[in-house]
Amino acid sequence: MSTHILIVDDNKEIRIFLEEFLLAKGFNCSSTDSSEEALEIIENDSIEVVVSDIILPGMSGLELASKIKRKHSNIDIIIMTGHGREFSYEEAVRKGACDMVVKPFRAEELQLRIERALSEQRMRAERMVILEELKRLAITDDLTKLFNTRHFYQRLKDEINRSRRYQTPLSLLLLDIDFFKDYNDNYGHLEGNKALQQIGKTIQACLRSMDTAYRYGGEEFTVLLPQTIHTEAATVAKRIKKSVARLKFHPKEDETARITISIGVTEYRHGDAPEEFVKRADQAMYMSKENGRNKVTTIAPTDEADKQPDPS
Repeated sequence: MSTHILIVDDNKEIRIFLEEFLLAKGFNCSSTDSSEEALEIIENDSIEVVVSDIILPGMSGLELASKIKRKHSNIDIIIMTGHGREFSYEEAVRKGACDMVVKPFRAEELQLRIERALSEQRMRAERMVILEELKRLAITDDLTKLFNTRHFYQRLKDEINRSRRYQTPLSLLLLDIDFFKDYNDNYGHLEGNKALQQIGKTIQACLRSMDTAYRYGGEEFTVLLPQTIHTEAATVAKRIKKSVARLKFHPKEDETARITISIGVTEYRHGDAPEEFVKRADQAMYMSKENGRNKVTTIAPTDEADKQPDPS
């Protein structure tokens, strides 16, 4: 698809000349004599570059540039002016233009400036892709592709603040693979990594779109469950436990292995620090270990010192 250029000039001869020239150079081109109509065209068509005269009836070219940039930061604007002494390049840039060309100019000069603007657009887009990928990598565990511990604590604070603000429940799961050191010792870390990847996928498959799973470290995982009370979270935990227990691993050609996980469940108690919330889930998980592993243990958010967890 060819690049779409919009020409805005109240001089009909200039509009026709530039439109014909740019069409001949392979650009898709539209034109108008008013800023107001230019804004309508931009709303309805995909415009990459606007070439506008600075003096127009009604809204000026600089005002047009400012309005376009406020709503469409990806569009570049080149200002044309026959009043180079009255309007400065710096003023045009402050209003949102990427360039300014002084009349009279050769059409080839305008073409070069358009091509430069398009080249800068491509570079910006490429940089944006790189930055987004770097952001993704910064919060993603490289092995399992789940979120990492750093992002867990960022999201934990956000979810706690949301829970406090809207008085909604928030639950946390802390999961640990049973006897994973033995698995690594028997089959090697490469097979252990494959198991971690498969378990990570299985955990993710058991969650809603609003829930988030994290590799907490080593063979531990966490899951944040917004708008979920602890009894509902325990149901999710049991679903994960059963799904992992059904997995079949083939660390050796003639051998099938099974893996189980122990899970701790708790609900946020208003007034908890993030560390207290995580510690309670960790305590519940260790209770699952002590009660024979491959279990889900829930510690309810209560102030009663004698409240007993419910292992299952």
